[in-house]
Amino acid sequence: MANLADPKNTIEILNKYHIIFQKKYGQNFLIDEHVIRKILNAAGISKEDTVLEIGPGIGTLTQYLCESAGKVIAVEIDRNLVPILENDTLAAYDNVRIINDDVMKIDLKALIDTENGGKPIKVAANLPYYITTPIVMSLLEARLPIENITVMVQKEVAARMQAKPGTPDYGALSLAVQYYSEPYIAANVPVNCFMPRPGVDSAVIRMQLYKDPSVSVRDEKLMFATIRASFNQRRKTLLNGICNSSELSFSKEQVTNAIREAGLPENVRGETLSLEQFALLSDNLKNADSNNI
Repeated sequence: MANLADPKNTIEILNKYHIIFQKKYGQNFLIDEHVIRKILNAAGISKEDTVLEIGPGIGTLTQYLCESAGKVIAVEIDRNLVPILENDTLAAYDNVRIINDDVMKIDLKALIDTENGGKPIKVAANLPYYITTPIVMSLLEARLPIENITVMVQKEVAARMQAKPGTPDYGALSLAVQYYSEPYIAANVPVNCFMPRPGVDSAVIRMQLYKDPSVSVRDEKLMFATIRASFNQRRKTLLNGICNSSELSFSKEQVTNAIREAGLPENVRGETLSLEQFALLSDNLKNADSNNI
């Protein structure tokens, strides 16, 4: 069995199976063992763990996961890669299950129940960049039994996920990720660590999920609608952003009062508010007793 972290072995496998990179699946295969070790270390993977890998590709990261974890569930959308995984690159491992499906369409709760008795799993992946945010948010919002999510993403997306209030990268994604988890950038990854090389640099980010969300709020849906409204028009004040939102139906007076009751100036911009302040603001809006969404 060839170690796919060696570029020569990756090229050999690609040539053997006449693999053409599928742009629609965002296929960029990892070829750097140092980066793979960073992913394993950040996730803290041990033989006690069951790991869900999203998009194993030809099995580069999967080989190392199989060596480190007790069990690996690898979900691959590209049916052309499944025979390579089953018959070649992962054939030596008896602790991996390969599923040919779209992770966005799978009942992951049922899968975790079946494969791990409902106990918390860990997620590891070199995610396709075109669908990074939908995958991450679906994992977080589903409240699945997941201990942590350690993924390779576009560098600027990782920066947005862990950004703090008042910084250029701070936005709705920062607040959503930090509501459910504590993000930590474990490594920055240059383009030469992949085949083919992507057009942007990457980063490994670990999201350690909270048992309960990081702040208490009366209405999550309202809070996130308020957050989206405040960042849809970054140059506008928070007051104008909320009043102009198609998702919300508060009067200017109600919004003004809610902002004031949160101890904020009337001309404040949403990009300066912390998650705690957004929670307080949405609770104040909830108190306005309006059909707000």
